[in-house]
Amino acid sequence: MMTRRLAAIAVAALVCVGPAVAQEKQPPLRTGVDGTFAPHAMPKLGGGTEGFQIDVFTEVAKRMKRDITIDSVSFSTLIPGMQAGRYDFIAAPTTVTKERAENMLFTAGYLWTAFQFGIKKGTPPIKGWEDLKGKTVAVNKGTPYETLSKQMGEKYGFTVQAYDTQPDATQAVLSGRAYATLGGNTTIVYAANKTPQFVADLELKDTRAHWAAPVPKNNPKLRAELQDALDCMKKDGTMAKLYEKWFNKKPEPDDLAVVITPGYGVPDMPGYDPTPHELKCG
Repeated sequence: MMTRRLAAIAVAALVCVGPAVAQEKQPPLRTGVDGTFAPHAMPKLGGGTEGFQIDVFTEVAKRMKRDITIDSVSFSTLIPGMQAGRYDFIAAPTTVTKERAENMLFTAGYLWTAFQFGIKKGTPPIKGWEDLKGKTVAVNKGTPYETLSKQMGEKYGFTVQAYDTQPDATQAVLSGRAYATLGGNTTIVYAANKTPQFVADLELKDTRAHWAAPVPKNNPKLRAELQDALDCMKKDGTMAKLYEKWFNKKPEPDDLAVVITPGYGVPDMPGYDPTPHELKCG
């Protein structure tokens, strides 16, 4: 009799706990990448998308005990998509600027980026913006590379062509439609390694900036959870391993792939929270 009574109590307890556990199950994180931005995200043989961003944020979601869905779309649709509620955050490498930080919350940076030109093999190297006078520069639409190129194009007298993807901009150079392309250093160097006729050229040293993950301005909790996972990956060496896997080199000692910055967000940018917090890694 006692055994039956205990069994009944146990069943009743499970019935009571069951719905609560179900309610605690959080929905998958929804995010997106530019699926043609190698080696950060690119089509995978057999279907799907692979790359540094895919590995990083799949691991982030795992540490947050969440599933994740990652859409492959044009970069220019990602920020509007997040602002419209379609995405919880953006997994594509996103350059932190003052204008963007006024409208979104950013995690701390997880990679340094710098602007770099790519040209066709045999083309005279670029020494400065003035060398582009009368020429055409191809860029990825909706990126800071487009913004800067258009500003400099007006100043130095060159034309800017905007393409939906960075590979399209690179192809414009290889086909002769553009003299050069301006993009992120990691993608330009990667394309040069894969394409013998394409050369990584002048890097603009004064453009070094944080690549970080943006979330909507009204969700500091998600920003903190994402950054904690990223920081723990820096702390235990996971980020450095992924860096080496996809970029074929170890991160420098001052690289954001290994450096944990204080507070939440990017120092000296709008939305930065300098409040100290203890990093708890499971």
